[in-house]
Amino acid sequence: MARERIISAESQGQEEQRFNYALRPRSFADYVGQESLIRKLSIAVQAARSRHEPMEHVLLHGPPGLGKTTLAHVIANEMGSVVHVTSGPALTKPADIVGILNRLSEGDVLFIDEIHRLNAVIEEYLYPAMEDFKVDITLDSGTHARSVTIPLPRFTLIGATTRIGLITGPMRSRFGLPLHLEFYSPESLEMILRANAALLGVEYEPPAIIEIAHRSRGTPRIANRLLRRVRDYALVEGKGKLTEPIVKSALALEGIDAQGLDELDRTFLRTLIEIYKGGPAGIEALAATIGEETDTLVDVVEPYLLQKGMVTRTRQGRRATRSAYEHLGFKWVPSSEPDESLF
Repeated sequence: MARERIISAESQGQEEQRFNYALRPRSFADYVGQESLIRKLSIAVQAARSRHEPMEHVLLHGPPGLGKTTLAHVIANEMGSVVHVTSGPALTKPADIVGILNRLSEGDVLFIDEIHRLNAVIEEYLYPAMEDFKVDITLDSGTHARSVTIPLPRFTLIGATTRIGLITGPMRSRFGLPLHLEFYSPESLEMILRANAALLGVEYEPPAIIEIAHRSRGTPRIANRLLRRVRDYALVEGKGKLTEPIVKSALALEGIDAQGLDELDRTFLRTLIEIYKGGPAGIEALAATIGEETDTLVDVVEPYLLQKGMVTRTRQGRRATRSAYEHLGFKWVPSSEPDESLF
């Protein structure tokens, strides 16, 4: 079973979602970061509004916690539309998607999270809905079966996924705007944290915000979560004001180091260095040694370590880099084997 991690980019429940919703930007002007993506969306929205048409369908893909749901709401606000929210796993039978499509009004936005988890039957219903704004349903069965076409209002479908490779080619080709969300820079996270601290009425010193931003793994959801934890710590252990020492003490208590790594990250690196001599080591072997699921290491642990340049993937397996050795205080021993990338 995967451990609960404060630095997980996945949502940790309804309470956190309500908290983040209160801090969510409402327009492109308020949105911090993702400058190139926001520029493309802004142009697409303005063009659609000038033509008095719905915006073309949008596919948002990237790691969790970067604001795909937030962007869907911002797009709807900019279009002056109503957003209807659902997810791939929630759509299990044709009646589910047909019912949602029938409730749409002209220009509405339909947001499907985890769209890569749609089953093939639901996708078949979405194809004519996306292209021709109609849906075909079958009435009765056997020799009495007949097909009825239901016209739909023109709408915009926004899909969100953390696994673009799992979306079928036919579905992917129907999105006019496939957009990738990147990890945020520390500077962008600082701006987000300052704005959110002001909304929450939290008093802070600038170095405290900088410290949180640099430990937030490039992810706004994690930054907001750390802000909440540090705020609570400051109220109990300090005078309510966020200072650099308070932030460092609060995050040390949570096991988050200066690079944003937690104990599971460090265990992964220590295992690779101490037991497998820095690698190469297969991910299944690492998972068995650590006692974690392979999917947890691949989907949750590795992406950030790869981003930080502490781990590399090779044809022979995973390898720890010099920065991993130095971060954990191990003596760096260069490998004599060539570092063959998988890519």
